[in-house]
Amino acid sequence: MLIGVPKEIKNHEYRVGLTPSSVMELVKHGHNIMIEHDAGAGVDFSDEQYISAGAEIVSNAVEIFSRSEMIIKVKEPQPQECKMLREGQILYTYLHLAPDPDQTKLLVESGATCVAYETVTDAEGGLPLLAPMSEVAGRMSVQAGAHHLEKAQGGRGVLLAGVPGVAPAKVLIIGGGVVGDNAASMAVGMGADVTILDRSIPRLRQLDNEYEGRARCVFSTNAAIEEYALEADLVIGAVLVHGAAAPKLLSSNLIKRMKKGAVVVDVAIDQGGCFETSKATTHDQPTYIVDGVVHYCVANMPGGVARTATMALNNATLPYAIALANDPVGALFTNPNLQNGLNVHKGSITYKAVADALGYPYVPADEALKAYAQ
Repeated sequence: MLIGVPKEIKNHEYRVGLTPSSVMELVKHGHNIMIEHDAGAGVDFSDEQYISAGAEIVSNAVEIFSRSEMIIKVKEPQPQECKMLREGQILYTYLHLAPDPDQTKLLVESGATCVAYETVTDAEGGLPLLAPMSEVAGRMSVQAGAHHLEKAQGGRGVLLAGVPGVAPAKVLIIGGGVVGDNAASMAVGMGADVTILDRSIPRLRQLDNEYEGRARCVFSTNAAIEEYALEADLVIGAVLVHGAAAPKLLSSNLIKRMKKGAVVVDVAIDQGGCFETSKATTHDQPTYIVDGVVHYCVANMPGGVARTATMALNNATLPYAIALANDPVGALFTNPNLQNGLNVHKGSITYKAVADALGYPYVPADEALKAYAQ
């Protein structure tokens, strides 16, 4: 199969869909790889390294999209990229379609087969291709929150760890999944006063055992969210509903009543955000202020640590990429975990949460794939 990797064009997005070592693995499986010139430059992978791994370097994205049978990216395709996709072509990348009707419409119109990293599952029902970026984003959320609590950044002027004689900052983490756990690990390690909210009692037990009293583990209710948010210096939104738009857990009225100079970090912004006042921002302008509260809502947070994120992502995505390239029809038919990643196929929405969120007819993936096999 001829696989193309375009250079990412989203604001301050330096990650790349394949590393040179991933290219080498795919070449060993008999596939041909095209890499757009300087696609890996932002993470210190040179064109020469890709050539040594067996790839062909091409000068522009138009050639990548026109020649490739399969496109491997990191972030969702931008409008000009969506318009270059065609029927029969496979797109393998993050999509986050539920809060993005414009991208969804363009992908439906393209006729392409679109597999979303964020909805591929594993045998335990986890999200193995989302997990590494959730780990990165969870850790970054505390780093970003601590920075923006500084007075010069619009924050309260509070040191996350405090100092002897001065209390540490209060950090509220809403959601105890991969993002929340990694955020808690960072916040606890920096000496903050940490509270984790989650609606799963078994998960709260796990977190309570993990942190051994260094973080409060509290059942999440509207009352608990309000109580702890009003006390917090930093709130991290770490909730996830598989493939669907994130629930709004902090109302605009609650934001208005929070401490002036408090910081909220919305890690769920890719899925529409979990605060009513959230809107996507970029690494160029990562924050804005609503009612005195600093909002950090960067939609591609891991892009800020692009080299670490690229290598972590490739570790997870490569086995599925090989399976898709070796036998796309067989892989999607016989591997239910990979099939769960299929969001759009030949003009149909094949992921129920996306169809429900955007008002499209839902076509089960196995049903849609029957035409693919013929």
